[in-house]
Amino acid sequence: MSMPMITSRFSSILIANRGEIACRVIRSARTLGLRTIAVYSEADRGAPHVALADEAVLIGPGPVGESYLRPEKIIEAARLSGAEAIHPGYGFLSENAGFAQAVAAAGLVFIGPPVEAIRVMGDKAGAKRAMIAAGVPCVPGYEGLDQSDATFIAEADRIGFPVMVKASAGGGGRGMRLVEEPVELADALTRARAEALSAFGSGDLILEKAVRRPRHVEIQVFADAHGHVIHLGERDCSVQRRHQKVVEEAPSPVVSPELRARMGKAAVEAARAVDYRGAGTVEFLLDERGEFYFLEMNTRLQVEHPVTEMVTGLDLVAMQIAVAQGEPLPLSQGELRLDGHAIEVRLYAEDPAGGFLPVTGDIALWQPASGPGVRIDAGIVTGQTVSPFYDPMLAKVIAHGPTRDVARRRLIGALKETAVLGLSTNAEFLIDILERPDFADGRATTAFIGENYPDGVKETGIDTLSLAMGAALKVHLESRKALAASTLPDESLIGFQSAAPLASRLDLTLAGQLRRLTGLCAGKVWTMAEGGAWQHAIEIVRIEGHEAVLLAGGKRQTVLWSERRDGELLLAIGPRRFSLKPHRPWEDAAAAAGSGRVVAPMPGLVVSVLVEPGQTVEAGQPLAVLEAMKMQHTLKATVRGTIAEIRIAKGQQLAAGTLMVAIEEDAA
Repeated sequence: MSMPMITSRFSSILIANRGEIACRVIRSARTLGLRTIAVYSEADRGAPHVALADEAVLIGPGPVGESYLRPEKIIEAARLSGAEAIHPGYGFLSENAGFAQAVAAAGLVFIGPPVEAIRVMGDKAGAKRAMIAAGVPCVPGYEGLDQSDATFIAEADRIGFPVMVKASAGGGGRGMRLVEEPVELADALTRARAEALSAFGSGDLILEKAVRRPRHVEIQVFADAHGHVIHLGERDCSVQRRHQKVVEEAPSPVVSPELRARMGKAAVEAARAVDYRGAGTVEFLLDERGEFYFLEMNTRLQVEHPVTEMVTGLDLVAMQIAVAQGEPLPLSQGELRLDGHAIEVRLYAEDPAGGFLPVTGDIALWQPASGPGVRIDAGIVTGQTVSPFYDPMLAKVIAHGPTRDVARRRLIGALKETAVLGLSTNAEFLIDILERPDFADGRATTAFIGENYPDGVKETGIDTLSLAMGAALKVHLESRKALAASTLPDESLIGFQSAAPLASRLDLTLAGQLRRLTGLCAGKVWTMAEGGAWQHAIEIVRIEGHEAVLLAGGKRQTVLWSERRDGELLLAIGPRRFSLKPHRPWEDAAAAAGSGRVVAPMPGLVVSVLVEPGQTVEAGQPLAVLEAMKMQHTLKATVRGTIAEIRIAKGQQLAAGTLMVAIEEDAA
């Protein structure tokens, strides 16, 4: 059914990827004594994976279409470096059958499944037909060749509403629509086709019966070239936002040994049906009755593979390499043992309170957590720039424990201790998810985020004690700078006075708001106050590098900090991440004058312009759609008024801060 898999010994691997997965593959390959070759774009010159590899080859500009998604550039890099095998990682070209075929044609080993397996499983309609033929349970639906609206309408009536419209060639939630009523179907088909065509180059769709409140449970499978196929247990990936996974864990809190055996057997049969080789994941929907249905198969290593590694003790990348070299699997199904529980979260550069809009910028400080059971898979360093060209995932934070609750609590602690300063992340949102009762009790379904955050994620204000600690550290650091520029002998003289203490005034901007504080110093103790509203005594115990230890509110607190050249102090205190800026009144005036100006929040491509000059718009009305960091973002009017100017056009590439639309605000 598939092309014979090339299996041969090799001593060098090129990793056709970037970020944390490139670093992950490089580390495992080097433990096996293999020479590693990285590829990188102009935007990734200073990226960790470039420095970590034995050799690195430049493959083009920052945009993925000019670098990481160009098969010929990857294969040429392999030729130049003398690489004998290519590991695709995940994303990019990892599930591109044409790329796998080109690798084989170039005489290189593709560390992945056979071309035909990728091709069959990469098409949702074809994959579902193959699974039905193999006897794997599938969701009732329509996956036929007739793509007319009339056929879809008739099939939806047969299946029964609600139904899911899905892109046949898709993934990651693109080209997917939930349709509750017949009247909504025609519009859903039009929108899904357009999105699928843009994202995947194919507008073909399938229909599936919508399974209410399911759990998303996937089975890790492995196959070698000797006819052995096993599964490595399941992962529960039910906590999702817009069909993209947020939290993953192994094993699932609702899967019994008997159900695991049944799902594992179905996953193994799915792999056998396409003559699979290497690592793959068969994804299922699990309903409230314990019935499961095939969803899709990912013919690559998954983002969430570390939780399987932590409960099995296996190195899945090393297993991929061994299988690609023709070796048999290192264990049989009967030898599989699951130890404890592991949970993973994806740390993103994004603004949850701002609609999860991805953010770009410089990482002022990267300090990952450590400790028992904690693992951080990352591809970032302090000083690195997060560009708009790639997925906004910065790192994966994983925790393992003897029980699910120990793993959960360790993960919460690890997130609090991990600092990414300089840009917004979803760390606080992840902590909040892990602390929710539904998640703690193992009851989360794919409806979890919608049910727990019906109005989105709200901005959480900074408590006065955290503000006081940040302000005390700010004024203490300023005092140290002044001391360094003076002739005074040492730091012990900071705050010394022979008369009554003098108050230091601090006008700081916190989350865009002016905060007028005063501080009185007595040795290492700063008493911070905001008018008569509150007062806190903060003792500076020690400062070493970017870590400060303070005594505040009767507790010892560790604060991670970094300071920009303009005086902005970036802070991590427990789960809170915030910054304090010196107040500059002229910036407030400029912001007020530009209240009707909508600018590009990040570099991106204009997908569509939804308004025209002279049109009246309401605050919050969509103006344009911008595509950046693999997602589309709708830019909305900030005020009610009339469109005075439009400076963008469809297909235009914008820089961050570019004026897009100017609105003349209504006087009322």
